[in-house]
Amino acid sequence: MKTDKEISENPRSVTGSEALLKTLIAEGVDTIFGYPGGQAIPIYDCLYDYKDTLRHVLVRHEQGATHAAQGYARVSGKVGVVIVTSGPGATNTITGIADAMIDSTPLVVITGQVPSSLLGTDAFQEVDVMGITLPVTKWAYQVRKPEEIAWAVSRAFYIASTGRPGPVVIDLTKDVQVGTLDYVYEPVTRIRSYQPVPEPDPDSITAAAALINKAEKPFALVGQGVILSHAEKALTDLLEKADIPCGTTMLGLSAIPSAHRLNKGMLGMHGNMGPNRKTNACDVLIAVGMRFDDRVTGDLSTYAKQAKIIHLDIDPSEVGKNVPVDVPVLGDAKEMLTALTQQLHPATHEDWIASFAADEQEETEKVICPETYPSSGRLRMGEVVRKVSEAVGHDAVLVTDVGQNQMMGVRYFKHKQTRSVVTSGGLGTMGFGLPAAIGAKIGAPDRTVCLFVGDGGLQMTLQELGTIMQEKLNVKIIVLNNNFLGMVRQWQELFFRKRYSSTEMENPDFAAIAKAYRLGAREVEQREELDDAIREMLAHDGGYLLVAHVEENGMVYPMVPAGATLTKMIF
Repeated sequence: MKTDKEISENPRSVTGSEALLKTLIAEGVDTIFGYPGGQAIPIYDCLYDYKDTLRHVLVRHEQGATHAAQGYARVSGKVGVVIVTSGPGATNTITGIADAMIDSTPLVVITGQVPSSLLGTDAFQEVDVMGITLPVTKWAYQVRKPEEIAWAVSRAFYIASTGRPGPVVIDLTKDVQVGTLDYVYEPVTRIRSYQPVPEPDPDSITAAAALINKAEKPFALVGQGVILSHAEKALTDLLEKADIPCGTTMLGLSAIPSAHRLNKGMLGMHGNMGPNRKTNACDVLIAVGMRFDDRVTGDLSTYAKQAKIIHLDIDPSEVGKNVPVDVPVLGDAKEMLTALTQQLHPATHEDWIASFAADEQEETEKVICPETYPSSGRLRMGEVVRKVSEAVGHDAVLVTDVGQNQMMGVRYFKHKQTRSVVTSGGLGTMGFGLPAAIGAKIGAPDRTVCLFVGDGGLQMTLQELGTIMQEKLNVKIIVLNNNFLGMVRQWQELFFRKRYSSTEMENPDFAAIAKAYRLGAREVEQREELDDAIREMLAHDGGYLLVAHVEENGMVYPMVPAGATLTKMIF
C-alpha cells in the first residue's frame, strides 16, 4: 500500500473506494440506493466527500434498495445502482436482483466483502456472493485487486445496459476498498465474448413483411422490449401504416397510449377479452419484445395454432423457447421495426378491427361497469383506480405491488406516455411497490407517482415510509385494504372450495403509521367521500397515504385459469 507522501505526489493515486465513485460518476450515475455496513464503510467514508455529486438514498432495508433502483431504472431509462455491505446486506438484495433479471431491468449492485485474506474462512458476515448471485445475474464478479475496479465497474454498466438489460453484481473485498492504485478510466464499449445485439438478417425482415402484407387479420403483441429499445414511435409507425391492432403485455402497457385506436388492451390471465380471443383468431401474429410468458399464453397446446407467428426479439434464447415461430427476427426492436415498416404496404383492416367491438362491449357490460361504476355496496378496487387515474388526467406513473391491487391497477389506470408502468412482472414480488415508487419518483421527479398496494404487500416493506419521510418525496400511496391476501383468497374461492387458509389479515391502523412517519394520511370507506379524499391526496405537498377500505370478497375478472386456453375466460 502506498504512503500518504506517494499518494500526494501522484494525483492519480487514489483508494479503491474513490476509484469506485469516480467510475460511477464517469458512467453517468447521479443516484445511489443503499445501506452502509462494516464491510462497506470505506466506500461510505469516501462517499462523504462526494455527497454534492452523488445522491445517496438511505433505504430502510437492502431489499428496498434494489426495488427502488428498479423503479428508478424503469422510469428514467438509466442503470439503477445499489451499494450494500457483506453478509445479510448482500443476501437481502437477492429478491430484487432476481426480480430485475426476469423483468430485464438494468442494475449494478455493489456489495462489500470481507478482506481477501479471510475469504473461505467463514469470517464474520462472509457469504459466497458469487455463488448466490450468478444464477440471477447477467454477470457477477469479485474484485480482489484495486487496479481492477474501474474496468470491472465499467464492464458491469456495459453488460447491464446493453442487449437485453439485466442486473450485474460487483463484490468488492475490503482490502480492495482501502488499497491504492493509479486511477485510469477507460469505458468498456466492447466485450469479445459478448454480442448484445444479434447481427440483422435482411431475409428475415423480408419474410416477415411478406407475411404481414398478405395478412387479413394481423395482430401484434407488444412487450417491454419496445420500451427498453426506445422503439415506441417505430412501433406506432408500423401499426398505423399496416393498420394492425395490438395487445400489450403487462410490462409493455405504456409502449403505446391507452387511448390509441389500435391499442386493444392487455394480454393474459387478467387481460382484456378482445386481445385474448383475437390471439386465437388472427392469421398473422407479430410478437415484439416479449417472451410468451405462461401468464400470456395459457395452454400452449391451443395457443395461436391458426396463425403464422413472427417474433422480433433481441434475445435469441427466447425465440422458439415456448412457442414455435415461423419467422424469427433477431435484433434491436427499434431497428427491426423501422426496417420492417419500410417493406410494408399501406393497408386497412376495418372489418378485422371492428370485430373487437363485440368483445369490448361484452367486457364493459360484464366486468368494467360493475367494477368501476358501482352504485351500491362497499367501495370496489376498480373504481378507486379509475377515479385516481381520471384525477391525474391519465398522465402519471403507475406503480403497483403484486396481487389484486396489481391487476386492478394495470387494468384501469390509463397512460398517455411511455415508461408509465412500474410493476413486478415475472417474479411477482410482494413488497415491490413501496420502494419501487420511491425510485420512480426520484427517477421522474416532475411526474406524479401513484402507488397502488394491498394491505399484505404494504406490510412487507412498510419501513420504507421512513425513506419517503427522510427524502421528502411526494409519492401518493393508495392502499386497497380488503383485510385479505386478496389474490390468494381469490384462488382459494375459485379452485380450493372456499377454504380460506391463512389469508385473512388483522391489520394495523395504516393511517396512524403514516402520520407517525410525518406523511399525510386519510381513510375512506364511503363512496361519497372518495372524490374529496383523492383531491386532498393529490393537493397535499409531500408523501400521502390514502387507505381505501374496499369489499373483502372482490374478484379480478376476467380470468383465464392457470393452464387453460385463452378463450376460456371466467367472470
